[in-house]
Amino acid sequence: MGKAQVYYTNLSTRPGLNLPKKLKNLIKAAGIEKIDFKDKFTAIKIHFGEPGNMAYIRPGYVAAVVNVLQQLGAKVYLTDSNTLYKGLRDNAVDHLKSACRNGFNPLQVDCNVIIADGVKGTNYQAIELEGAKYCPAPKIGQAIADCDIFISMNHFKGHEQAGFGGALKNIGMGSASIAGKLELHSSSQPKVDAKNCIGCKICEKNCNHNAITVGADKKAVIDYNKCVGCGQCVALCQYAAAVLAEYDTSEILNYKIAEYSKAILKDRPHFHISLIMNVSPECDCWGHNDAAIVPDLGMMASFDPVALDQACADLVNAAPAINKYHNHVHKGEDKFHFIHPDTDWEAGLRYAQEIGIGTREYELIEV
Repeated sequence: MGKAQVYYTNLSTRPGLNLPKKLKNLIKAAGIEKIDFKDKFTAIKIHFGEPGNMAYIRPGYVAAVVNVLQQLGAKVYLTDSNTLYKGLRDNAVDHLKSACRNGFNPLQVDCNVIIADGVKGTNYQAIELEGAKYCPAPKIGQAIADCDIFISMNHFKGHEQAGFGGALKNIGMGSASIAGKLELHSSSQPKVDAKNCIGCKICEKNCNHNAITVGADKKAVIDYNKCVGCGQCVALCQYAAAVLAEYDTSEILNYKIAEYSKAILKDRPHFHISLIMNVSPECDCWGHNDAAIVPDLGMMASFDPVALDQACADLVNAAPAINKYHNHVHKGEDKFHFIHPDTDWEAGLRYAQEIGIGTREYELIEV
């Protein structure tokens, strides 16, 4: 496999050339028009941002991409899957409201928003992945599994478990249903936090393996001889009573993210866009965002998500640290490992290259 082409544009503007127009020029230069979008259902996978977090991608950038795709004849929609943790995006009703409040609505982005895995996070398709070491049948939100063409738009930032969040994290983790997210985060079966359990029996009624019973004390109990670790109870529980028992290491998490990404990308055209702005130290899933670790650096696009993530990481690590990191991490040092020392983002890229998603070798082309 030769070098992948990654296209880059800085954030300098002038009258008549604003940032949304620069983004349009970037994705066209990167070759997005080579894809046949005519009447194709085209998913733009994006993170809508947890309410209170202000680092997510601004809707104006998304509207620019939507405009290009619609001119090419695509049937475009924005999508994301529900969260495993309890918050304002763990079900489609609250998730859609959060997306709308953050500006992802038809008035601002000129297309509809679809929550990929349905109302409660249980609407998914298991996509078989031959040769997978960790996830033989990734559980992908149905609205993503059904798309003809997949586009990822990524806010590049740090991540407390994966090291950083870029294209692969947005694709693999973000497209997983709630049961899929359980599989990604943990190799163990769920457990019941008894102090939060109110005995509502929603887990008991919906367990497909009859592994859960609610006793006279109104507390759920899991029979681990029957439990298969599907995560349905975690998805349905509204009281944070059914939870993960333990988390995987950063390396294993990144390996699983790569396999989920491959399942999504393997049978359809795909294209990837990353915005290296507001590079916050942690994920957009938090209801806040800390000050950026580097200045705003630009925008990148590529057909290769592995090369794109590598190029973004290289750009961030080559930049000077700012704010509270200014005197602690220097140009050329691995900022993500400094901030999250228990993570290994390179493990994920190595494995993604190994299983054939793309290559870490790239040619950077400035637009």
